Amino acid sequence: MSEKLVFVAKSIPEKPGVYQFYNKEDKIIYVGKAKNLKKRVLSYFQSKKHSKKTLHLINSIHNLRHIVVPTESDALILENTLIKEHQPRYNILLRDDKTYPWICIKNEKFPRVFLTRKLIKDGSEYYGPYTNVKGINALLNLIKTLYPIRTSNYNLSQNQINRKDIELCLNVHRTNENTLILGFKELTNSLKNILTKDEYNNNIIQVRQILNGKFLNIKESLKKQMLLHSSKLEFEKAQTLREKLTMIENYQSKSVVVSPKINDVDVFSIVSDDKNAFINFLQISFGSIVRFHNTIVKKKLDETDQEILRVLIVELRRRFSSKSKEIFLQFDLKFEDNIVTVPKIGEKKHLLELSIRNSKILKIEHYKQLKFIDPEQHQNRIMLQMKKDLRLKHEPNHIECFDNSNIQGSNPTSACVVFKYGKPSKKDYRHYIIKGVSGPDDYASMEEAVFRRYRRIIDEKLELPKLLIIDGGKGQLSAAIKSLNKLEIKGKIPVLGIAKKLEKLFFPDDPVPLYLDKRSETLKIIQQIRNESHRFSLRLHRKKRSKGAVASSLDNIHGIGEKTKIQLLKKFKSVKRIKEAEEIELVLSIGKSKGALVYKHFN
Repeated sequence: MSEKLVFVAKSIPEKPGVYQFYNKEDKIIYVGKAKNLKKRVLSYFQSKKHSKKTLHLINSIHNLRHIVVPTESDALILENTLIKEHQPRYNILLRDDKTYPWICIKNEKFPRVFLTRKLIKDGSEYYGPYTNVKGINALLNLIKTLYPIRTSNYNLSQNQINRKDIELCLNVHRTNENTLILGFKELTNSLKNILTKDEYNNNIIQVRQILNGKFLNIKESLKKQMLLHSSKLEFEKAQTLREKLTMIENYQSKSVVVSPKINDVDVFSIVSDDKNAFINFLQISFGSIVRFHNTIVKKKLDETDQEILRVLIVELRRRFSSKSKEIFLQFDLKFEDNIVTVPKIGEKKHLLELSIRNSKILKIEHYKQLKFIDPEQHQNRIMLQMKKDLRLKHEPNHIECFDNSNIQGSNPTSACVVFKYGKPSKKDYRHYIIKGVSGPDDYASMEEAVFRRYRRIIDEKLELPKLLIIDGGKGQLSAAIKSLNKLEIKGKIPVLGIAKKLEKLFFPDDPVPLYLDKRSETLKIIQQIRNESHRFSLRLHRKKRSKGAVASSLDNIHGIGEKTKIQLLKKFKSVKRIKEAEEIELVLSIGKSKGALVYKHFN
């Protein structure tokens, strides 16, 4: 079982998220979070230094699941929510009734703004949760500095307001060395600097904008005030405003994995290929993700995503006893007694995107596991995908790629690399020293290399490749096609050119380039082949250039033959050291007369 779990863990992405361990009864026994999921989960199975408790946990693991989230803070919040919901046996630190704090705008007259750990559904607004209490306090201090907010918890019912025997003051703040008293203007005329109800509510609107991350107007106002104080040489006040501005700019908006505005909802997403469908399910309760589940369905016929998801929704909701009335989906489906929503904007859209992202990750992980478990099936799938993406008649199980190397036309070389079933076949690699081209003519070099390669293949009656890749744009591609025309094999080999800029793929006689998804496996294999051809071509070019540089330096010395040059290079290792050598060193190495000749030449 541990070997199987290691295979699964190796396919997990190196991204922040939460993982769950299950026992044989399919019950969650541990929930953990990680900045790097792959490294964290693998550490359980690869490290030998574990406590007794951890070893007992590892021996109890029968299965594992995970979910990827945008940030480490999201992972921390989600971990907390899942531990509270499922109370796993091996989690002891977070199983109490504590939770992460929120900022609340209370639903009352002259609303208070304060920190709380409890969400009460009384119409109040909640922002968060936050993992850094120090950051929340700094934010609340900023809000109270910018906008006077009451902190007293007077009962502001109408009966209290109507009483004449009390003076109802809400709070006292000191702003710009003047005491500001918050209260009802209609209660008394003796209070100074009183804020009206409308003015107070306008402050709450500004606070709400800060908590929603909408800082543009506030920042512009602070900048104007800061510049005004600076022009008056009031640098301390300007610095105070600058600190407030910096604090606002560093403030981060709330987590995507929790939203008090979204109550009981089920979120489903699906991503599929020709053989399988990959489904992610998120269950939202009281604004938090309380369950996530991934599943893979093998297609039997040509079922659509809608048909598969319709069946899976019913099955998963029954399995997990979900009573949610609303369902978020990528597309519209009809369900009796349920509201189906296709989110377009806002927090609902973010939740759906989180689910879709995890469906795509599940698909990638399945491919990685297949690569370990069944390499032959993995190769066949890759070849089939490349055939489909590149619109080929046959699977490209034999690919050849050409690339040129030269510096301003000097030492021109070309290389052909060969990939079979998506893997390099280095025994079939070939180098070409370009002979029939003078000057920097990349097109002519490509034409010569391609012609020489396939003329020999035809002469020796070897198999032609299923795909030919040319590293370059339309010019290099046209040069390769010229050679194929000369050899009368143009239609027998599919050809494409890849331009480094924007990774455009060009086909002969097609003016419109093909753009593949940057994350597609087909493009990654083409890029790998292109990079390998560049490396292989550059190796010969550098070797030839280096040899030429050495030869030109020593060949110009009259009276020094080939054996003497080899003798010098063996002794001094490089031409540079020969140039820097003293005359006596050269004499001792190759004799008096030849040593004097070499020394005189370089000095």
